[in-house]
Amino acid sequence: MKSLKNAPQIILNSKHIGHPIDFIWNKKKMEKFLDPLDENKDLEKILSSINHKATVGLSAALLEWIHWRFVGNRTSINDTEKRIEALWYSIKNPELTDPLLFDTNFDIPASGPIDGPLWAAHMAVRMIDVRYRKGSYFLQNEILGLVLLARHITPKRKNFDKWFNTIIIQLNHLYPCPYKDENLDETDEKVYDSSNEPIICRDFFFNPKFQYTIAASEKAFHKYMQNVNHKTNPFLHLSRKVS
Repeated sequence: MKSLKNAPQIILNSKHIGHPIDFIWNKKKMEKFLDPLDENKDLEKILSSINHKATVGLSAALLEWIHWRFVGNRTSINDTEKRIEALWYSIKNPELTDPLLFDTNFDIPASGPIDGPLWAAHMAVRMIDVRYRKGSYFLQNEILGLVLLARHITPKRKNFDKWFNTIIIQLNHLYPCPYKDENLDETDEKVYDSSNEPIICRDFFFNPKFQYTIAASEKAFHKYMQNVNHKTNPFLHLSRKVS
């Protein structure tokens, strides 16, 4: 899978890949990452300040961060790379991808310090995808647990914190959310159209030399997509390549 052939340098610096599984994992931790609202108000507020395409891009970057932590470990959780690709692909238009359904019958083991975090990550991404497709004004609520999970499993958390804090400041400046929490309809029935939001690319998150402009982001986005194999990714529509 060419698009995810090499780990970003920031992830290599965090001593992520091949590091012993030495973080705490239990049912209480799992529940915290699946339902973290009302426990991290400041982070929740920061995340609510970025727009929809930025939220999906950050989700893809966080899922990749989690993916590299478990590369080489045996697990029953598959196709993480394909879901990362599909998230990036959906930034152009969610209709270019199929829904990221995951464990709909709840028959995949969600226990242990490898399958547990991966299961929680896939489930969070599934809910992000659902709300993005729906145009939910509460999309950003779903990414909080993914941020906390990625940080929890990282050996050098200071590296993660530095990366995340830098990224979130840039996202708030360049990809601000056009609406405010206090004005939202809590029934979540209204639909937000994110199609006019500027595209965000993987380089924005992982290439320190990337200099943002809308045109540069578009170019990097399409370059990444050229390395995606449509024939091997079941979440992508073969007849609807990004153009």
